[in-house]
Amino acid sequence: MISEGTLQRNSVMQLSGDQLVGHVIVAEAKAVIAFPFRQNGVLVGCKYRTWREKKFWQERGTEKWLFGLDDIKEAAEIIIVEGEMDKLAMEEAGFLNCVSVPCGAPQKASARELPPREKDTGYTYIWNCKEHLDKVSRIILATDGDVPGQPLAEELARRLGKERCWRVQWPKKDEFCCFNDANEVLKFSSRDALKEVIENVKLYQLQVPDRAMQCT
Repeated sequence: MISEGTLQRNSVMQLSGDQLVGHVIVAEAKAVIAFPFRQNGVLVGCKYRTWREKKFWQERGTEKWLFGLDDIKEAAEIIIVEGEMDKLAMEEAGFLNCVSVPCGAPQKASARELPPREKDTGYTYIWNCKEHLDKVSRIILATDGDVPGQPLAEELARRLGKERCWRVQWPKKDEFCCFNDANEVLKFSSRDALKEVIENVKLYQLQVPDRAMQCT
């Protein structure tokens, strides 16, 4: 459900398994998807994903950044998602002001005070993009609906300021569970359904954390 135009705009490409990828020869993968990370139009890193096994890795020796950073340079409101495919899905629904975190979610939120910047190694991408994020007045957290998705939303909100954060409520997929993320809504429902999710976000501070609804 991701159009060729959206892939081209984000420079997302496919590499064959015998090509040099981030100083690693990917011999086992028949196809690798490459997601370039850019800042002010300059390539600052790249993330790779195998086609079937869904294994991820990034360029060695590069800093972590938000994927799609240049799309929020002038934005007063932004959406943060948990994966590159979710960022592309948001674009298909008409939301260009979207970025994705470059790595996965924690299993649980920390109860400790926030560490200083130099020790906050799991969230260096927030600090690296601080100049852009500080300008934003409204942040919609559209992290995954699974169990780690809530801790990630909590950790992002702690660093970005809960007073300016909003949280999505993923719609029901069937009688047993909800959709897990933006790409799943786009793939199995529609662009309009994804737009509706963003239009119905709730203020983060007013929400009571609960267990994510899981498929059985």
